[in-house]
Amino acid sequence: MILRQMATKLHTCNIYLHTNKNSADLANAIAEFNKEMESVFGDPPPVGNGSSMNNLPLTQDTAFVPPGIKENINEKHLTHISKSGEAQMVDVSMKETTKRVAIAGCRVILGQKAFNMVSENQITKGDVLTVAKIAGVNGAKQTSNLIPLCHNISLTHIRVDLTLNKKDFSVEIEGEAATTGKTGVEMEAMTAVTIAGLTVYDMCKAASKDIQITDVRLEHKMGGGGGGGVGGMV
Repeated sequence: MILRQMATKLHTCNIYLHTNKNSADLANAIAEFNKEMESVFGDPPPVGNGSSMNNLPLTQDTAFVPPGIKENINEKHLTHISKSGEAQMVDVSMKETTKRVAIAGCRVILGQKAFNMVSENQITKGDVLTVAKIAGVNGAKQTSNLIPLCHNISLTHIRVDLTLNKKDFSVEIEGEAATTGKTGVEMEAMTAVTIAGLTVYDMCKAASKDIQITDVRLEHKMGGGGGGGVGGMV
């Protein structure tokens, strides 16, 4: 019962502290609370200048901002979005012309039946790996036509490699794109492996309904102000 009474009085004081700026009312509230404390413990709590009660602010502090939030607020906006929120193509005219390279990867999980047919070149549509390789090269060259805000890049090199992996009955695809220009070739490399993967799927879909295209990712990039690095799953 005593603790409950103390909690009630403390709650009353808190209300005064946060909602009432009248110094006389505040002093009365503190004095009343001190009497309650004295009746329970025998000695009044300290009321000097060092009292934590007297040092409590009468106004609310500014809102607490968790670490990292301020940094996020100041981060650059998305380059393909204008200040008014509209889609835009990035102006790269002021960027430095450098050699730029990107490598991407992809996997097509065929399943045992389709995998064996591909490895033995028994797919009725033809040589799967060769056709998919050519499709990947063509896909890289068509990237700016397929993805609206990509720049039309003059590619200096495209490589698409397909490898059979018997451990999980998959086709592992790696694509590389290169240019000497003002913007990177990540999208060209990823488009190359994606189109190659779709071609494998198309040529093998009659043999299996469970084919999966997975792990499309940027593995490495070089050149430009962003430097090199490894990208995440897309």
